[in-house]
Order: sequence, then structure tokens, then C-alpha cells
Amino acid sequence: MTWSWENASVLITGVCGTVGRELLRQVVAEHPRSVRGLDNNESELFFLREAYRDHPTVHLFLGDIRDKDTMLRQTEGVTVILHAAALKHVILCEESPRDPILTNILGTQNVIDAALTHGVQRVLFTSSDKAVNPTNVMGTSKLMGERLITAANAHRAPGGTIFASTRFGNVLGSRGSVIPLFMRQIAAGGPVTLTDTRMTRYIMTLQEAVRLVMDSVSLAIGGEVFVTKMAVTRIADLAEVMIEELAPRHGFKSKEIERKIVGPKAGEKLYEELMNDEETRRAIELERYFVITPAFKSVYETISYTYENIVQGSAMQPYNSSVVPAMTREELRAYLKTHHLLTP
Repeated sequence: MTWSWENASVLITGVCGTVGRELLRQVVAEHPRSVRGLDNNESELFFLREAYRDHPTVHLFLGDIRDKDTMLRQTEGVTVILHAAALKHVILCEESPRDPILTNILGTQNVIDAALTHGVQRVLFTSSDKAVNPTNVMGTSKLMGERLITAANAHRAPGGTIFASTRFGNVLGSRGSVIPLFMRQIAAGGPVTLTDTRMTRYIMTLQEAVRLVMDSVSLAIGGEVFVTKMAVTRIADLAEVMIEELAPRHGFKSKEIERKIVGPKAGEKLYEELMNDEETRRAIELERYFVITPAFKSVYETISYTYENIVQGSAMQPYNSSVVPAMTREELRAYLKTHHLLTP
């Protein structure tokens, strides 16, 4: 069945977050029947409601995915759920582990239960690179969210709700990315803090991240994890390009900005993983994405994972930033300028 946004009633959890806001913008542009947004940030929700006051199909509500009754109420009549609500800061989750359990794990189960109760057609969970071989509480909680989504799909009745996940790399320009930090440090005259000059990361824009979610809704057959093919950058190169471009705007010469090595944070990897070795054996490569199919078969139906634009039926190697050539500084500079990431 061809997916149509125009006939959909959409629920976005975590609508006040960086990804949630962009999801709302892109979903509204598809002219769905209605859009609901849910968030527990009262102040941000108020301002977002003001921004969409002239959109009669947009309805924004205060609530928490931890509350099962709230999810049951908000999911009634919904066609698709875009589940973006989560606790994402590694250190904060490490220091308060009970909270990511309640939000990222039990909250996700509440989303699943509500979707099954009301016969939602599709549920798309936004996951993280931190879920691959996790070294911290946050990554482990996101991995468990993925597993719950895949398990829910494996136990669905034939023709029931389709559950799938997406994995993001670093969303440049988001509140959790390094770009706003570097901007503030450069504006103050330095120092610009680097963890390790060897550190590499996959990068994507907010628009690319949300397009992954939107595309995955229509591509999903059930239980998959979708991963976008992304460019790789050295964080040291990112810092250098930003210093060269931004220092003169604040009255500094590039060489005047101190580069300070502070060492990796606890549990931080030198490279980023978006697909591990075990997952490559069950991954399908598409033109723009990798699709990681479930490790366990569906209980009640046989699912055939066939897609258009298949490049090959498996991935050749684990998808991590240590084995993919990084962009040159000039390529990185052009990328940042093209996507307007060097402006506050």
C-alpha cells in the first residue's frame, strides 16, 4: 500500500525538541489531515503554539510519554506516530539513570501499547548512533527502545501496526551538537576545546535527519532500522574550518584562537558507529540508506523485505567513521556553507 501523508493524522512526541520542531515543519508541509504534538516542556510548547496559531490542523498538547494514560488519550484516531521524545544527554543520563529508563524505555513501551490499542498504522522511533555497541546509559536505553520497537513488530497481527526505527548521526546545528559550542567559544576569543584530534564523526543536517524519518515512514515494511549514508568529518577539521571562517567576524585572527585539547569525555568513542559487524550480515543497502532487517523472524507472518533502488543485498563492512574516508577541509567548508551552518 502506497503511503500518503495527505490522509494521515500524525502524532509527534517530543515536538519541542530540535528534531521534533523540524518534523512538525516538514509534516505540515505535506498537508496531512491533522497533526498533534506532545511535549512536557511547558514554556517551549507555549511559544510553539503561538508560531502555529494560524494552522488549524495543528494541535499541540502538554504531556509526558511516561504517563500511559496520556499516550492512550493522545493516540486515539492517529494514523502515524513519529516518536522523537527522549532524554539524549549522555552525562545527565549517566548521573540520573532512572530517568532515561522511565523515558527512553518505559515511555517507548507506552507509545507501543497506545499504538496497538488504537490501531495506529505506523510508528517510527528515532534512535541514535549511541545505540550501537553502547558504552553508556543513554545509548543502552536507546538500544532497548529499538529492541522494543522491533519486538512489537514481530508480535503484531497480520495487517497490524508497522513499527520501525531510524538511527541518526550527529545533527549539525542542533542544540546537542558541537557547532553551537564552537561558535560561542570563537566569539569569546577562545579557547576552542577539542577532545582528541583523532576523533571522527558522521554528520548530517537537521533537514537530512528529518527527511530520513519521513522517508522511513513510507519505506518501512516492519521491524527495520534505517540508517542514512552520511559524510564523515574529523572534529579537529571542523574546529579549524569554523575558526578560519568565524574568527574574523568577531575581530580575531585565526591564529589568535587557542586550540585546547581536553581529552575524551567518560564513555566517549574516538569514532562513531551506526551499524556493527553483526548487523551487516542482515543489512540491505539502498541508494541513500542502509536497512537493518530484524534478527528474529516475525511470529505471526512472514515478512519479505523488498525495496526499490537496492544497491546490494548486504553491507560490505561495519558502518563506522574510522573506516570511511573523511571529508577534506575544503569539502567540509563547502558543506557548512551550503547548509548555512556558519551563521548563528
